[in-house]
Amino acid sequence: MTKLAQWLCALALLGSAWAALALSPAGLRLPEPFRQALLPLPVYLLVTLGCFSLAAVGFRLATFNDCEEAAAELQEHIAMARADLRLRGLRFPPQ
Repeated sequence: MTKLAQWLCALALLGSAWAALALSPAGLRLPEPFRQALLPLPVYLLVTLGCFSLAAVGFRLATFNDCEEAAAELQEHIAMARADLRLRGLRFPPQ
């Protein structure tokens, strides 16, 4: 089972449980404070997911590693390509 299928199954299970409790089937009457907390629960979960996603992206961005060797190698390749193009007659503007 793919990760997407797992997430969709979990979402369907939680959504059906929420709908069953929110629609108050016959014989099941939740106290009013529980109903008031239950109805906006999907919105709370969505906001929580958004905050978690933003924090995860921010953390990954803050801890992103620089690759000094790769940057130097790339600059070397650029210099070699410029030299080759100059030999072929292409002129570059001064930097």
